[in-house]
Amino acid sequence: MYSLEEGKKLVLLARKNIENYLKDRKNIEIQEIPESFRINSGIFVTLHTYPLNTLRGCIGYPEPVMPLIDALLDASVSSAVRDPRFPRVRYEDMKNIIIEITVLTPPELIKVENPEQYPSKIKVGDDGLIIEQGYRKGLLLPQVAIEQNWDEEEFLCQTCMKAGLPLDCWMNKTTQIFKFKGQIFSETKPEGEIIEKKS
Repeated sequence: MYSLEEGKKLVLLARKNIENYLKDRKNIEIQEIPESFRINSGIFVTLHTYPLNTLRGCIGYPEPVMPLIDALLDASVSSAVRDPRFPRVRYEDMKNIIIEITVLTPPELIKVENPEQYPSKIKVGDDGLIIEQGYRKGLLLPQVAIEQNWDEEEFLCQTCMKAGLPLDCWMNKTTQIFKFKGQIFSETKPEGEIIEKKS
């Protein structure tokens, strides 16, 4: 778990890095960082428009494959300029964008004897989901199910859809389903107060 002060630092670094990249095409150089930022961790950087609060970009690392700070710097730029669903963010757009950081726990395989048990193993609001079948993979963060008012079954279906699979793929015994927790830090408005959000 990260403190609110650490969360604020992550959000501020993400904003500074995006703005620096949009101006100079390079990441910021960081001289001093907390030791906790050197621990390998999954992270997602989500951009929302303000005040409409519509999604503007979301990219990250589900697995703890690199130090948190490195994942943050890469994901922050990627969410602004490499999310294929949206046009690239311009520097002048940043005054109307809210930055949200979700730090992930390592994904945990959900083990069941029968796929019908999956909904009972998931807690909406606490858990994010990753669904894998063959080379297809889909991920939804914990806050998405709350924002969309989904129950556990709908959350499973929507994660299947995110993977480009049929809605009921979670009922297939060849499908692997993982869950993870997310700690969310977000601006309340562009460059505004930074809070820890409950999903």
